[in-house]
Amino acid sequence: MSRPTDHTRPDGRPHYRLLRRMYRGGHPGALARAMNRLSAIQFAAGFLSPAAAVTLEVRGRRSGRAISFPLVIVEEHGERYLVSMLGQDANWVSNVRADGGSAALLRRGHREAVHLLEIEPADRAPILRRYLALAPGGRPHIPVDRHAPLADFDRIAADFPVFRVITDPPPGDAM
Repeated sequence: MSRPTDHTRPDGRPHYRLLRRMYRGGHPGALARAMNRLSAIQFAAGFLSPAAAVTLEVRGRRSGRAISFPLVIVEEHGERYLVSMLGQDANWVSNVRADGGSAALLRRGHREAVHLLEIEPADRAPILRRYLALAPGGRPHIPVDRHAPLADFDRIAADFPVFRVITDPPPGDAM
């Protein structure tokens, strides 16, 4: 099978069409929500989950309740990042922005309080490319082939939020 030379997403893959359909309109449908709930539990427990899988816990902007989302954490140049495969309108992105970046990461029974700092689109390209290398489930949603040059990622970077994960200091410690 030959790889597209223009580095665009290979839309013809049946499983890519199915995954995009599960997130029609940029939001998960009923099946995707159910699968995400199971994945969030699985990733938080660390049970048979990929090495880069985490569960993000944020406060709901309307309900105020803790809401969990399964995500892939990207490590690049000693920093950790979270990427929104669904773009600007993903619920977790809106919740993080509404709560000033406060969140927690859950992995293997461990809860880590974090602050998420949104990075500028000009700095996102290498992180987006690394994300696609780690997260096969994100590939149908980001319209660039994972092997594309960074310039292709630069063109779409403004559409896909990326947050740097900053570990919160323990209570009583000065930053």
